[in-house]
Amino acid sequence: MSDPVEQAYAACEAIARREAKNFYYAFLALPKHKRAAVCAVYAFMRHADDLADDEGLPREQRLLQSQQWLSEWHRAAAGDSTNNPVFVALRDAQQRFGISTELLDQLVQGTMLDLTGPAVATEMATYRTFDDLYRYCYSVASVVGLVCIRIFGYTDPGAEKLAEQTGIAFQLTNILRDVREDAERGRMYLPLDDLKRHRLTVEQFASNRGNRKLMPEERALLEMEAGRARQYYRAVEGLLPLISRDSRAALWVLVAIYRRLLQRIENAHYEVFAERVSVPTGEKLWILAHGLWMALRLRFAPTSSSTGM
Repeated sequence: MSDPVEQAYAACEAIARREAKNFYYAFLALPKHKRAAVCAVYAFMRHADDLADDEGLPREQRLLQSQQWLSEWHRAAAGDSTNNPVFVALRDAQQRFGISTELLDQLVQGTMLDLTGPAVATEMATYRTFDDLYRYCYSVASVVGLVCIRIFGYTDPGAEKLAEQTGIAFQLTNILRDVREDAERGRMYLPLDDLKRHRLTVEQFASNRGNRKLMPEERALLEMEAGRARQYYRAVEGLLPLISRDSRAALWVLVAIYRRLLQRIENAHYEVFAERVSVPTGEKLWILAHGLWMALRLRFAPTSSSTGM
């Protein structure tokens, strides 16, 4: 492989294969050129996220490094010479699929929200209302969806709101899965209003870290947030038919994995402090196999055909 752009894409795909535990399975159901572009976006965001999450460095230094990463990208996007394979691949993907610089900037800014965002400075960083949390989820997850659908392909602008809502569902699922790990890092994304509604306090979560059973009030709180996630997953039913046929299977795989994760959290009775819930590799491979079959079916189906979940 001698083409530097192809080499850059290969480097990004290696990053995605190593790091994107859920996303990479969906990437495999995409046509090669779209998979390469999504991997470039993922590698770009992954590095920004790693810079922001490096707790071995002071907050100010992490912010500085994140800003430097964004500035380096701006120079590369403007045509400056770069040896960074992520920038080389992303620049090609941006031009090929018409991804705005604003959206790519928002990807990086989303990774910095835990350092700069409007979280309430209690003993643990959290959000006052679900509307506040929604804005956070939009920045860290919905923006990713808005970038991805530009690669997937769509013509109906209604796809954008549906992609936004799908991103909210994904991030709420992540929040439920990661309650324990986030608490250990001094963060909690469950809104203060929801805690008060269930007669809970931030301090209770902060003082009860580690392996433990949930209190009934905590279980009711997590069940309520899971219900919100399920409502936002309904957006996928409208989004799938709006996405280009050659990308619908990839979106289906990703949603199926995340929905299965939410289901496993529910099946574990929300005992997220006792263990970290995940979807076993075997189940992901089964979902991927179904997605690949769907991709083949869509490829040879009549043009008017669409698919559901």
